[in-house]
Amino acid sequence: MARKRWSGRLTSCAVAVVLAAAAPAAAHEGSERPEESAALGQEHAHEHARLRESMAALSGYSQLTRIDSLKDLTRSQRLANAKFGPKEYGRFAEYFPSPDFAAHIAMLPTGKVLLFSFERMEDNPTQEPAPTGTIGKANAGRAYLWDPSKGTTALAFKKVTPPTVFVPDGTYQARPAPFFCSGHAFLPNGMLGVFGGNLGFGGGAGARLSLVFDPWTETWALNKDMAVGRWYPSVATAPDGRLLIMSGHSATGWGTATSLIERFPAKTHPVPFEKTAIPRGVPTDSLRVDAPFGAESDYPHLFTLRDGKVYGLGRDSAKQFAFDPVAETRTGLPARPDGIDRGYGSAVPLPAGLHGPDSVLVLGGDRDDPDTYELANGAWEKQQPRAFGRTQDDTLLMPDATLLTVNGAYAIRDYGNGPYNPEADLKYRQTETRDAAGQWRLGPVQRLPRGYHSNAVVLPDGRILVTGDELQQLANDPNISDSMNGSIEIFEPAYLHQGGSRPQLGTVPDKAVGYASPFRVTTSTPEQVKKAVLLAPTTATHSVNTSQRHIELSIVKRDGVTLDLQAPPTSADAPPGFYMLFLLDERGVPSTAKFVQLR
Repeated sequence: MARKRWSGRLTSCAVAVVLAAAAPAAAHEGSERPEESAALGQEHAHEHARLRESMAALSGYSQLTRIDSLKDLTRSQRLANAKFGPKEYGRFAEYFPSPDFAAHIAMLPTGKVLLFSFERMEDNPTQEPAPTGTIGKANAGRAYLWDPSKGTTALAFKKVTPPTVFVPDGTYQARPAPFFCSGHAFLPNGMLGVFGGNLGFGGGAGARLSLVFDPWTETWALNKDMAVGRWYPSVATAPDGRLLIMSGHSATGWGTATSLIERFPAKTHPVPFEKTAIPRGVPTDSLRVDAPFGAESDYPHLFTLRDGKVYGLGRDSAKQFAFDPVAETRTGLPARPDGIDRGYGSAVPLPAGLHGPDSVLVLGGDRDDPDTYELANGAWEKQQPRAFGRTQDDTLLMPDATLLTVNGAYAIRDYGNGPYNPEADLKYRQTETRDAAGQWRLGPVQRLPRGYHSNAVVLPDGRILVTGDELQQLANDPNISDSMNGSIEIFEPAYLHQGGSRPQLGTVPDKAVGYASPFRVTTSTPEQVKKAVLLAPTTATHSVNTSQRHIELSIVKRDGVTLDLQAPPTSADAPPGFYMLFLLDERGVPSTAKFVQLR
């Protein structure tokens, strides 16, 4: 059993765990122990004995350790957050189990959230649970939908298993597509393209998988394999609605980078704009230009900016590029001035008012560097630092144009106490917010530390879903023997605690809205509405979130309960697809969003 480090006074259950760990190996796991009876009482000691017996067949990580760890985190969260008033800082409001670890996440235009990852190989959080090095059918993917309208019980989740495939690993065994550590982005019809995955050998050999998840029918579709395998690729939606797939490690294994850029769908196939246009058996094609991110090829940040180019910001400070998807050319950008290789950290296209973004803020990815760096007009400039350096963080664009950082770690699988040690420094659980002036401040503490494979998305009601990090979820699972081994936390930003009523959004167009066109919405609170904002629903993994976008809309006319809004100027300002439309009051309090399609 992994020994747990404790500080301060031990709880009664902690005493039992320490005593159990110190007991002679020959002791019978199911028997009651005199020292526990003396410390806890006979009834409590009997309960511990029964738990030991039921867990004897599992791995060496005690169920009692998981329970006590979650209790400790819950208590420390409560104590730490006592000084953060919800009106000023927001609050963590809910914590509930999930059937999936959510190494990958997508906020779908149906209002549901897609969570997907892998079938675990381990329940011991001091071991690697992913089947990265597993040959055969155990190397498999899994996926679930969470419907927020159905609450937080197991009934709110629906399993949506990916297609069965034969992986070229020498076994010829069918299994649900092992699409974990893939890249993904939205198509204009609201469907999610997912590319790459795990072959099970080579320390991370890339699969050639190409899939689409249809949120309207809640089914997967299999497309023709990519030209190359990809493990840790990135994907971005270009202004024409096609998806550009870059980088990743090849089918040979970790460290064998691919520089080929692929496009989905291929130019010989139409871009799917309608909900009924489900790509099946559709191929990719290749651009004439390549993406030479080099050995550090995993998960570069990709963003489509207002000039119509896709910016590829690599982990290596010298590997920074701009790609023209029409001319199929590449332009080199100045090296990032930090001069270091940044691991899994965030990057966010900054709001630019009524237009699409023309700058990107890069942050995180280095435990020693709290600085943030903005790329604008082809040049880098250091911006205000966060409180400390962290990797594996997730930074989100909010409806009020602020930024929110959740999650983070010291390094991969390390929270400041060594790799695969579930003990975490408290600071990595603390949120951080950036205001309109670019100033950062620390905020409330989340319950679980979440680093590698952590994720977060903005929900249509303005709350934040926080999840991911399979090791921390396994280390704090109150019932490892059931099927709910993941967990979700819900954060309510400060704008939801300002008192009074929120703006209300009524009807929105049920057909696609054209660029630079007016469109009409209704509201029962017209006097409250000061701004209208489009916020892109996001899909993320490994701290990479290529779909983030915040665009303010002109309110061109007010007439009673109707508002005439002006759509973004071009598809370079906002690539075609579905967006969450929020109405905001003068305090920045948003309505509940509804989805609008741009075409």
